[in-house]
Amino acid sequence: MNHFSYSRIGPGHDRPRLPEPRPVEPGEWPKLEAALAVVNRDLTATLPGQDPLILLAEPPQQSPPPGGVDRGRVYVAMPDGRWQGNQVNAYDPEEGDPLEPDDEMTVLSVVADAAQETVVELLWQVWPVCGEHRLGMHPRPAGTADDWYGGATDDAGPLVWWCRGGGDGTWHDVAQVGELAATLPGERRR
Repeated sequence: MNHFSYSRIGPGHDRPRLPEPRPVEPGEWPKLEAALAVVNRDLTATLPGQDPLILLAEPPQQSPPPGGVDRGRVYVAMPDGRWQGNQVNAYDPEEGDPLEPDDEMTVLSVVADAAQETVVELLWQVWPVCGEHRLGMHPRPAGTADDWYGGATDDAGPLVWWCRGGGDGTWHDVAQVGELAATLPGERRR
């Protein structure tokens, strides 16, 4: 059932305005901010002229969830406040999850995924692109094979941008997330 079922509609019965999302304050989500800074290095290197992405927070719910803590949902957003995709601070207090993931690789992976989805959906372009195969890449642990899946527990190495290759088994790690600038041709390298 939605909230319209309980609200009157018509003159004198305006629906209350929900608080607007806001940019995250520096130091409010330090691990997420650090991960986004790494991803933004790749964004500015590969999409010249694109302003860095930001973290945007929705206000907490009016009634806290089970477990009693709600700092609001955080998303990776365009500089103008638009975003697409899942929140980056998802946690389940009943499962004992922390408010912010503890593992740096998990945080970087979640933020890189969210940044990629926001850029692809809102700018309508593939990002980032493998210079060799001209295909979109995805973040995953270094050294993983083509049949790797997100729930795999034997993650091999640091988070990289991974290319599926030419479809003939030529999949490969292109660069660590945050290090794409080093893979660019000399005139585009920063």
